[in-house]
Amino acid sequence: MKFGKVAHPETIDFTLPKDNPETSRVLGLAKKTDFEVAVGCAKWNRTDLKGFYPKGTKDELAYYATQFNCIELNATFYKMPDWKQVKTWKDKTPPGFKFFPKLTNTISHYKRLTDVQPEVEEFCNAISNFDDRLGMAFLQLHDNFKPRDFDRLEKMLTHFPKEIPLAVEVRNEEWFADKTILKKYTRLLEELGRTNIIVDTAGRRDLLHMRLTGPVAFIRYVGANHPSDVDRLNDWIPRIKKWRKQGLQKLYFFVHQNVELESPLLAAHFIRSVNKTFGLSLKIPDKANEQGSLF
Repeated sequence: MKFGKVAHPETIDFTLPKDNPETSRVLGLAKKTDFEVAVGCAKWNRTDLKGFYPKGTKDELAYYATQFNCIELNATFYKMPDWKQVKTWKDKTPPGFKFFPKLTNTISHYKRLTDVQPEVEEFCNAISNFDDRLGMAFLQLHDNFKPRDFDRLEKMLTHFPKEIPLAVEVRNEEWFADKTILKKYTRLLEELGRTNIIVDTAGRRDLLHMRLTGPVAFIRYVGANHPSDVDRLNDWIPRIKKWRKQGLQKLYFFVHQNVELESPLLAAHFIRSVNKTFGLSLKIPDKANEQGSLF
């Protein structure tokens, strides 16, 4: 993942910023529930995750799904899924596993949310075949999609099928530079019951807006293939613990790296911390137990 990559990560201040004041208000409205936590990677491709799969592994997704409880599904970004493909993916995974499919780039990048209702419906009809394996779809907008196109986003989100959970990631700096714009955008997500994605990446610290729009935290963490990656993950635990006390119901946390090789190990490290902090028993991937050390 190249977005937010920097040449010298040791020069970056990775301190997590304070919460947006609206976050505590939103979490305070949530009902008390059990804590649902999903932690995983962005890919199951053997080339990217070299060393993760045991020799002789015949089906990468089937094995991956025994090690993690979710996947950020980027394959649906590059090609519109059909229901047969979705069912094939679903049938390779055990109960409790969740897919988080990214909306197809035809919708977000090529048509830029203009007249996309047919494509949105096609996408949603396909991913609905995940049934209980569907975690949450997510819309990632192009870096140059700016607040001047707010009306497009509002229209698309307003007509997005309500039965499909959805998170949104805006990337252009203008969404975060003006407090009025950020408030307008996040209030829209809040009113529609959609989730505001937080991105933790070295070169774009403004994406750490720390503004939740509901009782769900969807966090996309991008490591820099640097020893600081571990400390950065550790720093998330106190913040999530705070949010949980305030009313957080669900945590969806996806680990990326500029070079994905160590993503499973970083994710395993985070899972250990989450288990210890919240009394959970999420599986620790087998390879992480074998290798023991991150670096």
